[in-house]
Amino acid sequence: MLRYSLLLSSLALLCYCVECAIAFSSTNNASLRQVSAAPSGSSSSTPPLLTFPLTQVVSDIDDTLKSSGGVQVAGVNLGGIDVQYERGDFYPGVFQFMWELSLHPVTINQRHYDDHFYDKDSAFSLQLSPPKVAVLTARAEEFKAALEIKDGSKLAKAFRRTGELSEVNPTTEWGIGPVLYGSVSEWIIQDRKGLRKFNNFERLIEQDPTGQILQYVYVGDTGELDQEAGETMLREYPEVVKAVFLHVVSSDPPSSYPPSGIAIPPPKLINGRPLVFFRTYVGAAARATQLGLMEDDGLMRVVEEAERSLKDGGVPKGSSKWIDLERDVEMAYRTLEVDLS
Repeated sequence: MLRYSLLLSSLALLCYCVECAIAFSSTNNASLRQVSAAPSGSSSSTPPLLTFPLTQVVSDIDDTLKSSGGVQVAGVNLGGIDVQYERGDFYPGVFQFMWELSLHPVTINQRHYDDHFYDKDSAFSLQLSPPKVAVLTARAEEFKAALEIKDGSKLAKAFRRTGELSEVNPTTEWGIGPVLYGSVSEWIIQDRKGLRKFNNFERLIEQDPTGQILQYVYVGDTGELDQEAGETMLREYPEVVKAVFLHVVSSDPPSSYPPSGIAIPPPKLINGRPLVFFRTYVGAAARATQLGLMEDDGLMRVVEEAERSLKDGGVPKGSSKWIDLERDVEMAYRTLEVDLS
């Protein structure tokens, strides 16, 4: 498929002309300190810090970051429906995918600064860190003591390690930021989960309602009304939501899958913004690259990390996991071929 150009043009229209210093706290995402107000075209000696808004990835947990295993309690899904992976297994390449999405605007801001403002004799330097990942989860806040994502959890450590070991702009500051929970009522009345996640997203964007500093990419799955939440985000806030990515999961056993893998719905536009369905995070990264949300090198790093994850896990080559991944790796290489042509 030819590379998408939907978002590059819109990003170019969003120039942040108020000079700010951005510091990322250890517990949240972005805090802003205004240094001066230099209107566009002014002769200020200090260049604008942001030309393009930063991206905060907003993620679900179960069946998005890690598999629920399809476990049920009294006939109610305990977090999701996916049975392809064991409960608690992280999806191959998921942390690298979210890191590359977060990193991309940092890279293009740095590139723009180097091309237009860099002066080796100046005391000014551009230092940006990718915003931390925000979490919208249906997990009940009433059970937070048992379900809270702690700094020492495997999930939090996996996020931090990805930022620390990055080939580009490594940092110890990236990881999980704000976590917005659901409630027991959504566990009892499942149809409320999508609305609760959307309402939590509205709370999140209060940190920058203009979208001049932060814009968002939502990553969820098709198992627990994340599509309802994501589509509502795109309908109500297309000016700040760049895209929605939905992980296609199934309660059917892998033995029932067709030889070529589960069919993936095609992408669609809502209010001019893309909603993308994907089976693996390599497929998601290929689509993100087509949309101008990820660097080509970032796509390759997601490919390498996903393949390494399956190899290190000893997953047999003929398994449905490899079939899904290899299909998306082919799409990744087609994406790169189009980009290089």
